[in-house]
Amino acid sequence: MRKTYFLLVTVLLACCSYKSYAQIPRIPEASSTQTIIQDFGLGKITITYSRPNVKERKIFGGIIPWGEVWRTGANAATTITFTEKVKIEGNSVPAGTYSLFTIPEKNEWTVILNKVVKQWGAYSYKQSEDFVRFAIKPLRVSEKRETFTMAFANSTTKSTDLYLVWDHTAALIHLETDDDAKITANIDELMKGDRKPYYFNAIQYYYENNKDVDKALGWVYEAEKIEPKGPWYKLWESRLLLRKGDKAGAIAAAEAGVALSKASKDDEYLRLNQQALDNAKD
Repeated sequence: MRKTYFLLVTVLLACCSYKSYAQIPRIPEASSTQTIIQDFGLGKITITYSRPNVKERKIFGGIIPWGEVWRTGANAATTITFTEKVKIEGNSVPAGTYSLFTIPEKNEWTVILNKVVKQWGAYSYKQSEDFVRFAIKPLRVSEKRETFTMAFANSTTKSTDLYLVWDHTAALIHLETDDDAKITANIDELMKGDRKPYYFNAIQYYYENNKDVDKALGWVYEAEKIEPKGPWYKLWESRLLLRKGDKAGAIAAAEAGVALSKASKDDEYLRLNQQALDNAKD
């Protein structure tokens, strides 16, 4: 009985301790933290930053003075991680994590990738630790952005744009990757085995990157034998034949795609095959 009593007390104390820990009061940060991740080529770009608000203040040339190093956000310095090497505004950058600083000016911004991460603000920033610096042009935007925002746009397998927007100012950083040789080698390796799971992506990559049309068409015809009722392969057949200059073949493939889409009640591929048909008839 005595042992049971002490066991019960121990369990209750443990529960109370956990409950107390779990309910520790929290105060939200004035500048919320955000992490954004963008697939890029065979890798990823990850950015973690804090997002200050305008709060009726003058931003650039005000609380962010012209010509001074800015943490590009609030709180801890913004970090950017590349899992593969990239080119950022033409500068080669190896895989790794960097602090992202900027120096805003009225007509030009300096963007800095610094090798020291986990910095608080720019207080301990040292130019001697910079990996690279480059210049970009700021833009004035009519719509006010209350919260500082970083976002990717215009993303393809080869390039993407990183937008920095706050108040009425925007800045664009262009990034590129060249994984084509590695991607092509990966496709060749995957196509040695069971091809079925990879036909679509391989065909799409070859089409979008202007690679061997005949090779891609060969995969289309193989895939159509496996999925004869799939309207998606007729779409790629039409597009690839049109690229070869075979308009009649492109029209026939798109018409077949339209019919298959109607039969399967696939509105998306009905629209896409109809577009392919219209393009082939132009």
